[in-house]
Amino acid sequence: MAEAAQKLHSHSHLAIKGLEAWYGPSQALYGIDIDVQPGELVTLLGRNGAGKTTTLRSIMGMVSRRSGSISVLGEETIDLPSHRIARKGIAFCPEDRGIYATLSAEENLLLPPVVGKNGLSVSQILELFPSLEGRLQSPGTKLSGGEQQMLAIGRILRTGAKLLLLDEPTEGLAPVIVQQIGSAIARLKDQGYTLLMVEQNVRFASTVADRHYIIDRGRVADSVSNDMLVKDFDRITRLLGV
Repeated sequence: MAEAAQKLHSHSHLAIKGLEAWYGPSQALYGIDIDVQPGELVTLLGRNGAGKTTTLRSIMGMVSRRSGSISVLGEETIDLPSHRIARKGIAFCPEDRGIYATLSAEENLLLPPVVGKNGLSVSQILELFPSLEGRLQSPGTKLSGGEQQMLAIGRILRTGAKLLLLDEPTEGLAPVIVQQIGSAIARLKDQGYTLLMVEQNVRFASTVADRHYIIDRGRVADSVSNDMLVKDFDRITRLLGV
């Protein structure tokens, strides 16, 4: 069994073992184990404050302290600073989207450095998110919530990163916009991106993901296939309290 697990992790895009994390003196994660295969879309589900966002931030080194193992394509990153982690081809799209008010949408899009080959061009991003086409010269924070979310995702696609960490990409968005975001995420998966996504909207998660980890009080409480989530939807959503 251990040998099979070892073999699985050796082919993982992202393998997290025994991850603990702190904000100052406060411990937030207590031994997270997560595995994401190349080209998979995996979600982190759970109540508010369960540790989902902290898991993404810990992968990027954006916590006070962390321990355990975070392996990206077989390379250990637990001791690296954030800027070097990003250079390993990982991009993080935060829940607050991080749009700069004083920059136009186009300037926001062009801001991040390129860290890998095959980053999307502006025209490819506009093909993925046509709503942005007429908005490139608008100040970033004058865009609607949905447009800001598309801009935030588009911005990380320019970098060439192939492992994308998305923190609640549908939060507060109208159903029609959620559908557009879902279609774009499905296209990215089809194009070979690997995605780890925090999502409160369990029904939306069930339309895009391969597997789900349920996070509770800084630990992995369970992991379920998407088929299992769909089959046992009511029980799992009651468990999540959402």
